[in-house]
Amino acid sequence: MGDSERRAGSPRVSVVIPALNEEQAIGSVVDEVPRRLAGEIIVVDNGSTDRTAEIAAAAGARVVREPRRGYGSACLAGARAALDADVIVFLDGDRNEDPREMDRVLAPLLAGEAHLVIGSRVRSGAPAALTLQQRVGNRVVTTLLRVLYGLRLTDIGPFRAISARVLHDLGMEHPTYGWPVEMIVKAARRGYRIVEVPVSCRPRVGRSKVAGTLRGTVLAGYHLLFTTIRYAWRR
Repeated sequence: MGDSERRAGSPRVSVVIPALNEEQAIGSVVDEVPRRLAGEIIVVDNGSTDRTAEIAAAAGARVVREPRRGYGSACLAGARAALDADVIVFLDGDRNEDPREMDRVLAPLLAGEAHLVIGSRVRSGAPAALTLQQRVGNRVVTTLLRVLYGLRLTDIGPFRAISARVLHDLGMEHPTYGWPVEMIVKAARRGYRIVEVPVSCRPRVGRSKVAGTLRGTVLAGYHLLFTTIRYAWRR
C-alpha cells in the first residue's frame, strides 16, 4: 500500500514474517498479504539454505537477514527493521495462517480496543491443522496464563498485531520459542489490553521445525512453559 493509497493520519502497518527454509510457501504468503493494509512486508531470513530470501524478494517483500538462529531473534530483527511502523503484524512463513484475514486481526487495535491482538486458531472452530502436540501445549500454556495472569485466551498463535510503541515498551528478549508467550505475559503485567479474534488454520507447507520433530517439540514446550512462569513473580 503506497502513501497515496493510505488515508492521511492512518497508522502505518508493517508485516513481519520470520522464515527459515520456507521456499515452498513464502511466495504465496507474501502474495496473500493485503497491500491495502500493509505499508511494507518484511521477511526475515533466519539463515535459510534454500531460496527463501530470493523468492520473498521477487514477491515484493523487503528481506532482512538475521543469521542468529531462533524464532524470537528473527521476530526482533523484523521489528527493529520496521522503523516507521505504528503497528506491527507478525505471521509465520509456512502458510499455516491466512494473511488475507489481516483486517480481522488489526480491527480491535485500530479501533482503540486493544494494544495486542492474538489470532486464535482454536476459536475459528477448525483447529484440525494443529498437531496433537500443539493442541496440548496450547491448553497447558493458556491454562497457566489464566491462573497466573487472569488472561482468558484459547491460543498463543503467531498471527498477531501489536502497537509498535507497546512492543518497544515490552523490551522483548527471548531469542527462541518463548517469544510469543513472552509478549503476552509482559503485556499483561504492564496492563495493556489483549484481545483475541478467530483466524483460520491451514495445513502448513513443508515440515515444521517445531512440531515436526521430537527435539523441536520438547524445546518449544520447555521454553513456552518456562517463559510463562518466570515473569509471574518478577517485579
